[in-house]
Amino acid sequence: EYLEHKLSSKSENAIKKAGKFGPLFGGLIGVAPQCGFSAAASNLYTGRIITLGTLIAVYLSTSDEMLPILISEKAPVKTIGIILASKAIIGIIVGFVIDLCMRKPKDEHVHIHEICEDEHCHCEEGHVIKSALYHTVQIAAFILITNVALNLILHFVGEDALASALQSQTVLGPAVAGLIGIIPNCAGSVVITTLYLDGILNAGAMMAGLLTGSGVGLLVLFRVNHANMKENFFILALQYVIGVLIGTIIGIVL
Repeated sequence: EYLEHKLSSKSENAIKKAGKFGPLFGGLIGVAPQCGFSAAASNLYTGRIITLGTLIAVYLSTSDEMLPILISEKAPVKTIGIILASKAIIGIIVGFVIDLCMRKPKDEHVHIHEICEDEHCHCEEGHVIKSALYHTVQIAAFILITNVALNLILHFVGEDALASALQSQTVLGPAVAGLIGIIPNCAGSVVITTLYLDGILNAGAMMAGLLTGSGVGLLVLFRVNHANMKENFFILALQYVIGVLIGTIIGIVL
């Protein structure tokens, strides 16, 4: 929480000044555990201060609540490093490709609104302890709900059937994980990371879910870019397809 408070304003300023190197900065900065950065990127894109490639780079690299959960579960440092590096590299490459293939938006001045007031996490007040406690309770609640739901599904569907679907080497596993990951809040990353640590998701499906997840970024995009709903749905579909495609490739290769 302390890192997020210290990095948030600096990260936003860095990406605003990145120019044509936006996807590089977006991919690198997005990996840091800052739940509000994808929201800030959505605001910046709506104001046409950053490009579509930069926005997608941020969305793909955003780790949201994945990192705290991996650390708390004592996941190997090497595993954490590979996941973070993969998300950053994928975000950077895809971001530059998108900017090369699509017309860049014109720069326009826009007032950046804080998303924290909508999430009621008290981040905007500068109280690290207060917002840290809120996020801790929120994540714990999501983990509890996930485990209860998972046990119910395992009871009625069967562990073998569920594992077979989610661990499929075809597009099925990544496609389902991608749908979970695209949930527009930290629940998506919590669920995906928990399922991966429990051995229910393979590496390909896990990456698909984490790549499609962008925290509250998409939620903010639909709210502030409401005049361009067609564009919003295109961005949502683009992120989902990219995540599932890359996840499928990883699943086949590994």
